[in-house]
Amino acid sequence: MPPSPPLICHVIYRLAVGGLENGVVNIVNNLPATDFRHAIVCVTETTDFRQRIRRPDVEIHELRKRAGKDVGAYRRMWRLMRQLRPDIVHTRNLPALDMIVPARLAGVPHFVHSEHGLDLMEIDGRHAKYNALRRASRLVVDRYVAMSRDLREWLAREIGVPEARLQTIYNGVDTARFTPEGDGRAALPEGFAPPDALVIGTFGRLDPMKNQAALIEAFARIIGERPEWRARLRLVIVGEGGVRPQLEAAIAAAGIGDLVWLAGLRNDTPRLYRALDIFVLPSLREGISNTLLEAMASAVPVITTAVGGNPEIVPDGIAGQLVPPADAPAIAAALRAYLDDPRLLRRHGEGGRAHVLENFSLEAMLGGYQRLYGGMCPARP
Repeated sequence: MPPSPPLICHVIYRLAVGGLENGVVNIVNNLPATDFRHAIVCVTETTDFRQRIRRPDVEIHELRKRAGKDVGAYRRMWRLMRQLRPDIVHTRNLPALDMIVPARLAGVPHFVHSEHGLDLMEIDGRHAKYNALRRASRLVVDRYVAMSRDLREWLAREIGVPEARLQTIYNGVDTARFTPEGDGRAALPEGFAPPDALVIGTFGRLDPMKNQAALIEAFARIIGERPEWRARLRLVIVGEGGVRPQLEAAIAAAGIGDLVWLAGLRNDTPRLYRALDIFVLPSLREGISNTLLEAMASAVPVITTAVGGNPEIVPDGIAGQLVPPADAPAIAAALRAYLDDPRLLRRHGEGGRAHVLENFSLEAMLGGYQRLYGGMCPARP
């Protein structure tokens, strides 16, 4: 019998719409089946997002962990690892990290941990309790993967991960799927945008960290300063989350309800990017944003905050504009620059597409993980 390819067990908090989860799906779908097998373990649960996994041999398991320290979930993880016998367990972000303990006790030989970005509770990266767990993980984890130089420097500085165990693998985007080719306006609600509309959009979970409120404020400022733009300017917000009621209230208070579409969760994001003229990501913190890469791959100019990995992937003045975080007036000023000089839209859109093709292709990301996993374990007999 030929040797069996190594089994990589990807441990994530929940398999749902998100940049981290999208990256896992891209790895599972596109690494050669002759080189690696895959399983996905959800600390909590999975959703319909699992339908994006194309390989029929990928097992998906749910631990159904309850909030807090659920001893039963750790026991279920130990039993699952004894059953699967993976060659590598790859945990992602803090909510999955403590699953390395039952996996290690079950005899898993190799561990990888990735940091994709910090949440609002630890925006400065110095949460004592969380970082204590990360430091303890150094006893088990063989390799740490950071999504950006910013996160890599933080892992070295705050967590004390030795440089020899650190590497950066940027997210990659499928530039054949996210492309400027094709009409996207049909994805908008009928009657929402006139033929000469300028459509501004943002994609992401509705969460304080993503700070869609700043974009709503900036959009309302433009309409207030230039009432003539009410006939043409439109705002699209794609995503769901806990702050939706607050965003709805802000939209109503600004009197722009007829100009804004809260689209909820969507499965046609490639087409929706093509419906946009400008993409805005006003986050307070980011790792490496898939939405920025997807927008640039779609030749849409971007406005984003100069936080986390954003400056690493968005060349200011070439693919778009960088603005300070939590600064709605700065977002409004960046939008005005495009309103006053429409030639910038095409120039920055073309610049972003070229930048992604050269630096952030799906092939480059897959090559990084192929080398990482292949260098850690041989094929099984």
